[in-house]
Amino acid sequence: MDHRLIEAVLAGQRRAVAKAISLVEDNGAEAQAVLAALFPHTGRAHIVGVTGPPGSGKSTLVNALALHFRRMDPPRTVGIVAVDPTSPFSGGAILGDRIRMRDLSGDRGIFIRSMASRGNLGGLAWATADAVKVLDAAGYDLVIVETVGAGQAEVDIARTAHTTVVVEVPGLGDDIQAIKAGILEIADVFAVNKADQEGADHAVMALQMMLDLSGGGGQRAVMHHGRLMAAATAPEGEEGGWQPPICKTVATRRAGIAGLAEAILAHRAYLEETGGLALRERERAAAELETIIQQESLRRVLARTGPDRLAALIGRIVRRELDPYAAAQELLFG
Repeated sequence: MDHRLIEAVLAGQRRAVAKAISLVEDNGAEAQAVLAALFPHTGRAHIVGVTGPPGSGKSTLVNALALHFRRMDPPRTVGIVAVDPTSPFSGGAILGDRIRMRDLSGDRGIFIRSMASRGNLGGLAWATADAVKVLDAAGYDLVIVETVGAGQAEVDIARTAHTTVVVEVPGLGDDIQAIKAGILEIADVFAVNKADQEGADHAVMALQMMLDLSGGGGQRAVMHHGRLMAAATAPEGEEGGWQPPICKTVATRRAGIAGLAEAILAHRAYLEETGGLALRERERAAAELETIIQQESLRRVLARTGPDRLAALIGRIVRRELDPYAAAQELLFG
């Protein structure tokens, strides 16, 4: 392991941070050693997830948020991990967030990293959580994670972020969008972006109506990939708990961004005051451990199986000689 790289990352040197993130994306033995050395220095950053449907202006909103946080007194340093979809045919990704966030270039207090999802479901890349750790260890005050924008099923961000911002826009079937389970249930803060367009007030009303029907804050949970995930927690004995605010924004004009930033920081303060931050850290650790176990188990099974045996098993499944569950059992325990 390169100890000079670790020292440079902890000193916040941008080139070292970029190199460390590239290592964790490759996911080799050196990456695990780097992450192990950096891990004791993590846990300080406020991790903010930004998710919502394609075309809602997430990148422009993140751009405006980062600029606002940098201009606060005192200014906050901001790390950004922007996940772009990967082509299922070529395996490539445009990584266009750097183009949309060109206003941030030249600011030494902002670090932007684009990542390809590489077919991972849930709106994040496999290495997103590890990249967040690197930025956290490098001393960034806030780490903003912008998801792919895959839609309703994109709720993995709730297991990665302390504060999840769900972005909605007018004209996308507001009433139906507001009652969808999953992505709206994970919101700690709502941003109705492009609020200068017709229907913005209606979108706000639809969201408020659903919050009122659900009782606002309190303990909320979301079922995703067969797991029950806590999305927010009220203090013990307190009725209601956190009420997700609805912020109207026009990111292209940076209108409403100050209010959105205040809501994000207010949610962090709420988590610290009520003990919710420790709970979310525990949930993040549990989710990450589960993911690593799944990936490592699959890697080990495939490594010891060999391509010929795997092809033979797949052939038996296709010929209906063996069902997929029995084939999996044979791989795991046979």
